[in-house]
Amino acid sequence: MEYSMIIDGKPVKAEHHFDVKNPANGEVVATCPGATEAQLNDAVAAARRAFPAWSNSSDETRKQCVQGLADVLANNMQELAQLITLEQGRPLDGLGFGSFAEVGGAEYWCRATSELSLEVEVAEETDEHRAEIHRKPLGVVASITPWNFPLMIAIWHIMPALRSGNTVVIKPSSLTPLATLKFVELAQSVLPAGVLNIVTGEGGLGRMITSHPGIDKIVFTGSTGTGKNIMRNAADNLKRLTLELGGNDAAIVLGDVKPKDVAMNIFISAFINNGQTCAALKRLYVHEDIYEEMCQELTAIAKTMTVGNGMDDGMQLGPVQNLEQLNLVMELVDDAKEKGATILCGGERPEGNGFFYPPTLVADISDGTRLVDEEPFGPALPIVKFSDVEEVLARANNNPNGLGGSVWSNNVDAAIALAKRLECGSAWINNHASLSPNVPFGGVKESGIGVEFGRHGLEEYTSIQSVFVPKQ
Repeated sequence: MEYSMIIDGKPVKAEHHFDVKNPANGEVVATCPGATEAQLNDAVAAARRAFPAWSNSSDETRKQCVQGLADVLANNMQELAQLITLEQGRPLDGLGFGSFAEVGGAEYWCRATSELSLEVEVAEETDEHRAEIHRKPLGVVASITPWNFPLMIAIWHIMPALRSGNTVVIKPSSLTPLATLKFVELAQSVLPAGVLNIVTGEGGLGRMITSHPGIDKIVFTGSTGTGKNIMRNAADNLKRLTLELGGNDAAIVLGDVKPKDVAMNIFISAFINNGQTCAALKRLYVHEDIYEEMCQELTAIAKTMTVGNGMDDGMQLGPVQNLEQLNLVMELVDDAKEKGATILCGGERPEGNGFFYPPTLVADISDGTRLVDEEPFGPALPIVKFSDVEEVLARANNNPNGLGGSVWSNNVDAAIALAKRLECGSAWINNHASLSPNVPFGGVKESGIGVEFGRHGLEEYTSIQSVFVPKQ
């Protein structure tokens, strides 16, 4: 099947195409157009032409359009979920969050974002004047999305941009462009031409976007290294940036916890989407009093997991999305083995087609090992023993990333006090990686700049204008 880009409300072909492959079996799912620089320029120009009318449309009009896009997702859930599974690999009803859940979550985020608004604030009122704070859309927003949650993250980027009056050019990952292409095609029935455009391509297209003088803001979800490059490329016209970057989330499990009570929630938090989740639990610190029991409980759960083609019934986990990521996971696990760690389960790539790797639990491991210090972004979890709470807090914070973290304890007050000392943008108590469209989400340190979701996220797509109104 061949797909088209959408520019100024119309399908656009390309001379060059690239294949999109199913990571479960290597089969070509579709061919996608590779945009030229001229086509990118056309998309940006279309978005800029559409901006005046869209930015001046009423708040109610934009709200209704975002609601209409939620309807598009709801009415096309089956097709979109299947596309996600075919290109990304996650099972349709996978562990914690399958492809159907991704489309449903995207719809939910649309509806929640539609209800947000940016009211005029009064900053000061005197006998002489009233000072108002107005939020104004920035212009053309470029969205660059990753391969792990292709549709959901596209919605996270697009909806606040549209809701606040901006127009959009989106570039999905070349590994997983299909569901986003289909959504943007369907969205044209709701939006005016040029308000939402999509270009696809490999390699250099992203660099052309980040340095394009006609783009006013970039919102990006992906690796820290790529985020740093985007900052450099965006500097020439001082583009606004929202960057949600890598995470190596630590969870601290205190000694008063019963492992049997929390093991399943911990397992899901670590292996949702096969561990290919920015805010997944990636470093599990467990108090020595319950360490052995926690390892046993998690291992028992891991051995019940079904791993296979996401289109097959009953699969809980699918493949790693691409060979490069699979190789990194294997490299980190092999390094842990060489340094004396114990592989409780998994740890070997099975024979056959597809980028499969079993859920892998690694014990007798500590900081200084690559699997602990680096983000695997795949189905491998190090379980680290600790004895002193202050020491483990320092170890959890001794990482360049700061996206999320969690504390698990029966003493909620003590857990809150500890969680507030974690150096991360989001902290959970007896939970991990749960997100809400009404709660800001973003990282500190090298995990990003800015936040997404809720009013705070919506504000990131606007500039402030202070208006001084004299009193007669």
